[in-house]
This record gives sequence, structure tokens and C-alpha cells, in this order.
Amino acid sequence: MPVVSDVSINTVEFRASSIDVSTEKLTQILEKAAKDAPRWYEVGAPKFRKMVYEGKTPFPVPPLLTNAQDATVPSREPGRNIWVRFYTPDNGKRSKGVYLYFHGGGFVMGSHKEWVFLPVQDENQDDMLKTFANSYRLTAVSVGYRLAPENPFPAGINDCVDVAEYLTDHGPAVFSAPLRVIGGSSSGGNFAALTTLQLMRTRPQHRLDAVLFVNGFYDLTLNLPTTVQRRDSVVIDREMLEKFIEVYAPGASVETLRSPFMSPLYEDLQRLARESPFGTLPPALFTCGTADPLLDDSLMMSAKWMASGSEAVIKLYPGAPHMFSAFKGFKVADDVAAVTMAFLNEKLAD
Repeated sequence: MPVVSDVSINTVEFRASSIDVSTEKLTQILEKAAKDAPRWYEVGAPKFRKMVYEGKTPFPVPPLLTNAQDATVPSREPGRNIWVRFYTPDNGKRSKGVYLYFHGGGFVMGSHKEWVFLPVQDENQDDMLKTFANSYRLTAVSVGYRLAPENPFPAGINDCVDVAEYLTDHGPAVFSAPLRVIGGSSSGGNFAALTTLQLMRTRPQHRLDAVLFVNGFYDLTLNLPTTVQRRDSVVIDREMLEKFIEVYAPGASVETLRSPFMSPLYEDLQRLARESPFGTLPPALFTCGTADPLLDDSLMMSAKWMASGSEAVIKLYPGAPHMFSAFKGFKVADDVAAVTMAFLNEKLAD
């Protein structure tokens, strides 16, 4: 009888022969768009954001949906509020929970209203909020956390934790539904992990039904092999990741970046699970493309999540670049949407 590994990966997903033609086409489109777009650190983050909002780059100006609403949540800092944007189900069905989402953008780009980071995209952030609201009967909330370089660590993560704790305490009163799901993309995946783990410390009796991690950034030291190897990639690369860290944590040493309050990969997940009244971390879904420089972040973080005795599912997409899930209509994006739907429907079943 053959020896069976306790941890297994579908090795087929890493073979070049598994890459779909439409994924190759998406990569080509992104490569061309990236060549025509300035890099944010070449013009400065504030100016770059302004250029995007004014339509002066190849980046699309994201349209806003009229049914999405803005609101504020109190910060831990007296007299200061945090912007959020929310979408409640508008298909006649009652919300049964809150989905809290943290956008990506390298801690530098994006807001509660838009991603404003991808050179081309077929879905804006309001569309994503609407999908979660109507498909899963969730009030979808996006956080307008503070951005670097104007507001370096820990400003952004403090905002995320403040909103999560507020919704844990007041969600039923404010949105007529409890906080049930947390999710984040790229740097927002970092914040989703840190916020989930912080809730386990400060609100141990509150149990999330699911956590969604989309090509997350869990090791800010940039010392995992797929970020060190400097392989050709689109959307983000090693240089861009370094620039993000330079402004998010200016002057930070590798040892500082290893802090579990910055890089959740270094958190003692076994201890957190053991000390939880539930005995495990919340169920988590990790998704990532195999051409993403942050691939090893997802591989390592999902393995550690499982090693805490908790449920984690990792789904890998052959040849897919960073943030591929934003491009509806391409097979790889539709595939990850279907997996997310199946996972959430299972976890949110009444």
C-alpha cells in the first residue's frame, strides 16, 4: 500500500500544459497594458491616484453603482471616522450577514469605492459588492482604510481592525445582520488575515463562518522563493513589491517585517486555535494563480492554517497572474467565482 502524504497539492495545476488558452490571452492583454501605464512610484502615489481618477492613464475610471452607499464607522482615534461603502441585497431578499472586504493595491492604491490598480478590468468594486449582496444574501462592506505613503503602518490595519470590531459589536443594530465573512485581495488579504486573527484575540466569542483570501500578501519580508526569484510576471513584480514595502513600512528591518502584526505568516496559528473557545481558526478559502509572484505566500499560509488543525482549502489556477479573478468572462476568473460560490454556500447554509 503506497504511503499517502498528509498534505497534498494537485501537481497538474503547475504544468504548462494545464494553462488554458484564455488565460494566456489575459496575460498578453495585461502585458501590453502594463507597458503603456506609468508606475506609481515613478510619479508618486498621490499624483498617480489623481491621474487614475481623472482618466489620464490606461487604467479605467471605475463606474459607481447608485445602490451602493457610503457611511462612516468610528475610529479608535477620538473624533476621527473611517469611510466604508456598502451594498445590501436589492433583489428582494433579506440580508443574513455582513461580508467585510479589504481592497488590494499594495497598501498604496484603491479605496472603499474602487480598486484603481489594474490596467484593465471587467468588474469594478461596486459590482463585486453587488454580487456578494445578491448572490449570498450578505450586506457587503468595503473599507476605506488609510493609505501609504501618507499614512504608513499601522494606520491602514488599525482602520480595518476598528471596522471589524465595530461590526462585531454593532452589526446587528447597524445592518440588521452579524459579521459572518471577512475577505481581502492582495495587500487586502494581508489585512484580512491580520484582522481575523485580531478578532480572535479581542472578540473570542465571535465566530466567523468563512474567510476569503485572494492572492494574499502574507510575508512582507519578500523572502519566499516566488518573490525572490524575480520571474517575469504581470500586474506586480519584485520591484513593485519592494516599493510598496518601502512606503508602507519605511526603514523597517527584515526582523521588524517578520512581526506577526505585519506579516501574518509568522503568527503562531496553532496557539491561537488552541486558545480559541472553538478550538480552530475560521474556515478559509485561499485562491491564487501559479504565475503570481505571491504564489508561495498562499501555499505557505494555507499550509499553516491547516497545520493549526483548522479547515483551509487552497485552489490554484494554472498560469494565472495576480488579481486574475477581477476579469470576468475569462475562464479562469469564472472558475474561481464558481469555487467561491460553492465554498460560501456551504459555509453560510442555514
